[in-house]
Amino acid sequence: MYWCKIARTDEEFEAIARLNYQTFVEEIPQHETDPSGMRVDPFHHENVYVIVLKDQELAGMVAFRAVRPFSLDLKLGPVEDLLPEDALEGLLCEVRLLAVDKAHRNGRVFYYLARALSDYAYENGYGAAVISGTIREQKLYNQLGFEPFAETVGTGDALFVPMVLTRERFDRSVAARFKQKRYSFYPGPVQHSEIIQQAFLESPISHRAHAFKAMLERVKNSLLTMSGAAYVHLLAGSGTLANEAMIAQLHVLGERGMILTNGAFGERLEKQAERWGLAYEVQAYGWGTSFDLAAIEHELATGKYSWLLIAHGETSTGMLNELESLVKICKKYNVLLCADCVSSFGALPFSMDGVYLATGVSGKAIGTMSGLAFVFSNTEIVTSNQIPAYLDIGLTASHMIPFTMSSQLVQSLEYALKAYEKGKRYKLLQNRMKFMKKEVEKHQIELLANNPYPMIITWQEKVFPYLAEDARMSGFDLHYKSDYLVERGLLQVSCIQPDFEDAWLKFTNWMDNYRTYHTK
Repeated sequence: MYWCKIARTDEEFEAIARLNYQTFVEEIPQHETDPSGMRVDPFHHENVYVIVLKDQELAGMVAFRAVRPFSLDLKLGPVEDLLPEDALEGLLCEVRLLAVDKAHRNGRVFYYLARALSDYAYENGYGAAVISGTIREQKLYNQLGFEPFAETVGTGDALFVPMVLTRERFDRSVAARFKQKRYSFYPGPVQHSEIIQQAFLESPISHRAHAFKAMLERVKNSLLTMSGAAYVHLLAGSGTLANEAMIAQLHVLGERGMILTNGAFGERLEKQAERWGLAYEVQAYGWGTSFDLAAIEHELATGKYSWLLIAHGETSTGMLNELESLVKICKKYNVLLCADCVSSFGALPFSMDGVYLATGVSGKAIGTMSGLAFVFSNTEIVTSNQIPAYLDIGLTASHMIPFTMSSQLVQSLEYALKAYEKGKRYKLLQNRMKFMKKEVEKHQIELLANNPYPMIITWQEKVFPYLAEDARMSGFDLHYKSDYLVERGLLQVSCIQPDFEDAWLKFTNWMDNYRTYHTK
C-alpha cells in the first residue's frame, strides 16, 4: 500500500538523499557527481519533507520550505514581483525536490504527493507555493495545478520553469480528481448517510405549519421512548447551548449544589456554572478516574446540597461515568441530579428516569446534522423571567414552538432516529466498539478510561508520537487537535461515522504497516 508521512528519522533522510542524487544528479544533470551516491540539499535543515512510501520503501518525496530567500528568489529576485494577484493572498512557501523513484512512476505517487503537500500547506496557513519545475515534466506539473509565472531558468539539460500553485488551482487540476478519500474518526460532526442527506434536499416548511408541528411531535415521542424521561425540550443550537439551558434552571432554583469533574467536559460545566453565578462545591477527580460514590454519598448526606451536576459521557477521556447509582444516591438525599449526556445519548441505551434534567444533541452518536439540542426533564418546567428567553425551556412546554427551527434539521433527526428501531443502531455501535477494543488489545494500547462507551476511545500515544499527524497525511482523520487533547498529548478515535467499517479496516491495515515501519 502507498501511504504518506513527514520524514523525521535519519534513515528517511538518507533515503531522501539517495533519491535526490538519482533524480537531480544522475537523471537531471543539475549537480556534480559524488561517489557516495547521495546528495544532501543545501536547505536540508530548513526543509519539511513529505514522503510517500510503498509499504516500507521510499517511493517519492517533495520538500516544503518557508524560509526566505527561496531558491527562486536567488534566481529571479523577489518572486512576489512576478506572481499573479491570487497567489499573494496568504503566506508563501517554496516546493522543491519533487521526485519519484523510477520504479513507482505510475502517476499515483505524484498525485499522493500533490494532495499531501496541498493539505499540509493549507493547514499551516500558506496560500500559494512556488516551484522550479523541470521542463521535461511540464505536462505533469500542469496536471498537478502548477502554472508558469516567469521565463525558463537554467542551462543545458537542467532547464526549469518557475511555477506557482494555489489551493484553488489545485482544486481545479487533474490531480484533484484523483484525490484520496478521507476517513473521519471525529466524534462530530458526523458525515451524512444518503437518507440523512435526503432531508436537506427537501423544501423547507414553516415551523408554524401543521406538518412541522406533527413531525416535531413524532420526534419528541421517539426521544422520550429512547430516554425514559417525561418531557423533552428542543432548541436550535449545540450541546453547549443545551447545557446552558439546563444550568439556567439551576440558577432559577437559587440553591447550593455540587459538580463532579473528571475530564474536560465536566470542567466546562463548572465554568458555565461559574458564569451563571451558581453556589456550588466541586469534587474534582483525575482525568479518566471513576467517581468515588462513597465519598459523594457522604458529602450529599450532609444536606448542604440541592443539586448534583455531572458529565455522563466524558468525551475528552472516552469514559462513561456512573449514572444509575447516582440516581439512587440523589433520590435518597432528595438531591436533583443533572447530567450532560451530549455524547452518551444515542451511543448506548440507558434510562433518564429519576434524573431531574439531562441534555443531548442531534450531531453526535445519533448521527445526523449538528444543530438541534435537547433538554430532557422529569418534571414540568415553567417559564422564568430570571433567564434569557432563548434559554428558557419553559417556553417550549405545552407543545409550543417559540422560535424558528429548521424543518430540514428536524426531518433529518426523524430519519436518524429510525435507526434505533429494535435497537439496531445501539447494536451497530456496540459491535464497532468491539472492533476497536480488539485492535487496542492487539497493540497493547493503554486507554485513558478503562470502561469506554460505544462512542470514542482515548489514549496517549507514547511510542509513536506523530501517529495522528502521519495518519492524517494518509487520509485518516483522528481526533487530536482540540485544545484539551493537545495540552495532554491525547488522541481519539470515534466509531459514529457512517463508513466506520470500511474506514477502520483501512486504518488498521495502515497502522499495522506504520508500526512495522517504525519498529524495523
